[in-house]
Amino acid sequence: MNEAGKFLIGIGLLVVLIGVFVLVAGRFGLPLGRLPGDFAFRGKHVSVYFPLGTCILISVVLTLVLYLLSKFRG
Repeated sequence: MNEAGKFLIGIGLLVVLIGVFVLVAGRFGLPLGRLPGDFAFRGKHVSVYFPLGTCILISVVLTLVLYLLSKFRG
């Protein structure tokens, strides 16, 4: 049970760090959510938004970070 608690604390800290990054990125004008490849469809009574470009960028960055962390951990 001790390991599960540590895991949940780690996930919580990760979510907080991601939130801080998004807030800081917004203040510095990083166009997350408005990148090329982000689709927005607006109809008469419905609007659909799918941030494909942003998802790909975040995936690449997280892949690189996790790869580097795994290399340093040994």
